[in-house]
Amino acid sequence: MYNPKSSLATEFIDHGEILESLEEAQRECSNRERVQQILEKAALCKGLTHREAAILMDCNIPDLEEQVYSLAAKIKDRFYGNRIVLFAPLYLSNYCVNGCVYCPYHAKNRTIPRRKLSQKEIEAEVRALIRTGHKRLAIEAGEDPVHNPLEYILDSIRTIYSVNEGGNTIRRVNVNIAATDVESYRKLHEAGIGTYILFQETYNKENYEKLHPTGPKSNYCWHTEAMDRAQEGGCDDVGIGVLFGLSGYRYELVGMLMHAEHLEARFGVGPHTISVPRICPADDISTEDFPDSLPDSIFRKLVAVLRVSVPYTGGPLYGHDHLHP
Repeated sequence: MYNPKSSLATEFIDHGEILESLEEAQRECSNRERVQQILEKAALCKGLTHREAAILMDCNIPDLEEQVYSLAAKIKDRFYGNRIVLFAPLYLSNYCVNGCVYCPYHAKNRTIPRRKLSQKEIEAEVRALIRTGHKRLAIEAGEDPVHNPLEYILDSIRTIYSVNEGGNTIRRVNVNIAATDVESYRKLHEAGIGTYILFQETYNKENYEKLHPTGPKSNYCWHTEAMDRAQEGGCDDVGIGVLFGLSGYRYELVGMLMHAEHLEARFGVGPHTISVPRICPADDISTEDFPDSLPDSIFRKLVAVLRVSVPYTGGPLYGHDHLHP
């Protein structure tokens, strides 16, 4: 049963509620009056429910679709003006024990060389990034308790913050690593991280389990409830997202907004960032295996609907076209 305040993934991301939302959207998407009401609510910049967002996503009335794009631009301008926040990804290690079928880092891929940066190498990378003008980094690492233990991540964060290149330093280190326990999140918080980022990949539990057949990440509930543990560990600045193309985009949109609603209902704060990567070709991976991959037209509308639905989502409500490890 759907319960946004529940701590259980199968209750705050309820499959039945998503299906009902999508059915309602199909019924109401051509109802001009209903869509106009939703747009008027969105213009107040207080957000939309997952059901309202689903209706906007399905609406194909040309002038109302244009209103969605126009309103999204106005909301972005109101909150952030003509400003774009950039951060550089810094991949620490591609060792990984998971079997995610869409990712070239998966454990079964024997064609890629495995690397793990030493602290000296990390320092050199950070100096180079600072020289190019970067102030914010997002560190990434595959899940491997032997090669990439939490202590390695913490040491890497300390190294990054310690680098001073010509009087310039990294101001913010965002962290994108696998789901972990409350105590580990507490240590990350104490290390001074910025945003903790974890992509759900897909909110469809059945598809999730097919796409993640082996490794710690195969546990849907452990992964989906990670943001709750992060909040309990003091990381109240979190970023969510899915990898579009793994399941139907309409399902994922609703699930992602339900996750945001859950965080607000349980902790009083929604996600800082929402990410919208798309499945693309990569080593050992073909997009032909993913029939739900997204065309540009749908991607554009998806980003606009997200902007009007969660106007508070700060900094990078962003998309990028690569496979996420």
